[in-house]
Parts: sequence; C-alpha cells; structure tokens
Amino acid sequence: MLSPVRKMFDEISERYDFLNHTLSCFRDIAWRRACCRELKKYNPGSNLLDLCGGTGDFAKTYRKFFKNIQLAILGDFSYGMLKYSQKKNVEAISLQLDAMKMPFAAPMFDVILNGFGMRNLPDAKTGLEESSRVLVSGGYLVILEFFSPRNRFNAFFYKKLAPLFIPFLGAFFSKKRSAYEYLLDSIRRFLSVEDFLKLAENSGFDVLSCKACDFGIAYRIILQKKECI
Repeated sequence: MLSPVRKMFDEISERYDFLNHTLSCFRDIAWRRACCRELKKYNPGSNLLDLCGGTGDFAKTYRKFFKNIQLAILGDFSYGMLKYSQKKNVEAISLQLDAMKMPFAAPMFDVILNGFGMRNLPDAKTGLEESSRVLVSGGYLVILEFFSPRNRFNAFFYKKLAPLFIPFLGAFFSKKRSAYEYLLDSIRRFLSVEDFLKLAENSGFDVLSCKACDFGIAYRIILQKKECI
C-alpha cells in the first residue's frame, strides 16, 4: 500500500515542474544553478546520485556544469515522478528507492544532490546518515531546501503571505489543493536551518557553505563527508 505522501507525489507528477517554477517565479531554476556553481569550486568526482530527485531537474542542471560524469542515478520513491522524468532527457538511470534505506552496499557516490526532499523524509537524521553511508570519503552532499521560518522575512512569507496563494494556485493548476497545503505544513514543521546544520555535523559532515536564497525563502547548503583517517 502506498504511503499518503508517495501517493500525493505520484498524483501531481505531471504538473510538478510547472508549479515549482510558477510558485517560485522561476527562482528555483536559479537556486539549482547556484548550487552547482558553488560546488564547482570543489572539483568533485564523477559519480552522481540525485536523491529525492523527482523529475530530474537537479540532475539535468548538474550536467550543464559538470562534463566528467561517469555514473548518474536519479533516485526517488515516487514512480510517477520517475516516469515523467523520462520525457525530459535527464541522462540518468532512474531508480525507485527509499532514501532512508538505499539499495547500495558500499560508498560509491562522489556527489549526492537533494533538492527539496530532506523535509519529506520521516527522519532527517537517518536521511543524513544514509547519505553519508553511500558517499565516498570526502564526497559532497548538496542540499537545496525550505526550512522552518525563523527570521522576520521568511516567517512573514510562510505564515502570512504564502498561505494566501500557494494552495489556491496548486488547486487551480493541479486540482490537488491538499498537496500544496502539505507543502506549507511540511516547511513549518521542519527543522530550522541552524538546527539542520548541527544535525549534519553530528551525522558525519563538515559544513562547507550555507547561503540564503532570496532572503531565506530557501537555503543552499554544501556538506562534505568527513575524511576517513
């Protein structure tokens, strides 16, 4: 039996990209590009996992910045999302998986991308630890995410402004108002960015950078798995 969250993502898969771009005024595209541009400074290796990758936008953006990719896997728990990704020429192996228990026996990825997926996991700590498990020593975890609002601007945006238009537009374009009510609720219930960074450090990562996108509507974070001695 499908979980309610997985069923929800299956149902909105065909409108997911359109609504992401529309609701963010196309800023999500710029945020992904900024993540890849920042990561380029570190000259990462060639094996990539786009985790909680949805329809593959992050992996597709990554390919524009990195030409040395030998293995690229697009992993998501939603079959609907992965199926829709096939229409987009993502150039990655699609694999339905559970981010809390991935089907990889050993560290094999140099880079893991996670765009707007961490807060959908049942437990962020387990998600971070599992990502660390499949990353090679010194590998990179790139997080693009919405966090629980703390500063005055994003508290106003997520608690006052966004509830006025996000569920309405979601219902209008996808007929699934509940999915976009879930979006706002998942942001408000998630960790603050400060608490997430502490959790990442306690889960085997060094924080290389953490930068606010558009006054903190989202954050882009680059973590590095601590080197094995």
